[in-house]
Amino acid sequence: MDSVKFSNVYIKDYFSIVGPVEGAGKIKNYHLVMDDYYYHEKTFEQAEVKMQRVVIDNLLLRNKLLERDIDYLISGDLSNQISVSSYAAAHYHIPFFGVYSACASFVESMILGAKFLDGRGSRKAISLTSSHNLNAEKQFRFPVEYGAPKPKTTTFTATGCIGSILTKDATKVKVEGATIGRVIDMGITDATHMGAVMSPAAAETLVQHLSDFKRTVDYYDVILTGDLGSVGCEIFREYLSRSKNIRLKNHMDAATELYLETQDVYAGASGPVALPLVLFHKVLKNNRYKKILIIGTGSLHSPTFVNQKITIPAIAHAISLEVI
Repeated sequence: MDSVKFSNVYIKDYFSIVGPVEGAGKIKNYHLVMDDYYYHEKTFEQAEVKMQRVVIDNLLLRNKLLERDIDYLISGDLSNQISVSSYAAAHYHIPFFGVYSACASFVESMILGAKFLDGRGSRKAISLTSSHNLNAEKQFRFPVEYGAPKPKTTTFTATGCIGSILTKDATKVKVEGATIGRVIDMGITDATHMGAVMSPAAAETLVQHLSDFKRTVDYYDVILTGDLGSVGCEIFREYLSRSKNIRLKNHMDAATELYLETQDVYAGASGPVALPLVLFHKVLKNNRYKKILIIGTGSLHSPTFVNQKITIPAIAHAISLEVI
C-alpha cells in the first residue's frame, strides 16, 4: 500500500526556533532566533539538543499540556543514530519513536503520528525535527574550519527546530492523506548534488500520490517540496514533464524560500527543518492555499558509502493537507 487516507487527524499548533542565518533570511516570523550556533552550550550537538527541548517545552506550555497528555513523541534529525532526538527525548516521560528519512524525516514523523491517531485510543502526538548547519557539515562533508571548496549544486543545511502537535480534535488544518515513498537510486554518486539525487524520488512519489487519490496536480493550490534547491527544482520539473507528461505551475520548493539572494547558500537550503519552516511560516499563513501537498525529500547517504563511491538512494514522502 502506497497511500493512506486519514479521517480524523488535525494540526493543532507548532513552534519553531532558527539559527542566525535563517533569522536574517526571507521569513521574519519565527518564534525564536538563536544568537549564535552554540546557543549558550559547549558544543553544536548540545545546542541542537537544546533546540529540540525548547520547542517541546513551548508546545506543552502554549497548549497547557502535560507530558502525560502526549501519546507519542516522534522525532528525527541528521545526527548519527538520530542521537540529538534521543538525547532530547530522554528528558521527557513520553513514548518515543525515532525516525530517519534524512531531510524527509519530518513528513515521515507526521505520517506515523497521523496513522497512530487515526486509530482508537490515541489523542495527541508531537511531530518534531531539527538540523544544525555545523553538525551536518562536520558529519557529511568537512568541518567549516577546513575551508573546503563547494560546487554551486551544494545546498546549505538550515539550522533550526520545529515541532507540531497532531490531534484528533478538529482544527483549521486537517491531515487528509499521505503517500509513503519508495527508495529510488538513479546511480548518482555525487553527494554535493543532492537535488539531482532526490528529484526523481520526489517525482515518483508525486505521480504515485496522484494515481492513488485519482487527482491531477491542479487539485492542489500548492505543491511544496522539501529541499531540492534551485538546480534540483529544474531537474524535478523536467523529469515530470518529459517522463510523466506533467507540467507543474503550482510548485514551490522550501530550499529556495528560506534565504535571500544576497546570502551565500549555493543552491538553497537543505535539512529536514527546511520544509516545515516554510510550510508553517509561509504556506499556511497564505489564505490562498486551501489544498496543500507537501513532499519531504531525503538523500539516504552516509560518509562511508560516499567514500566508497557507492550510488546514493533517495526517498520522498507526501502528505495532503486541507485548510478548513
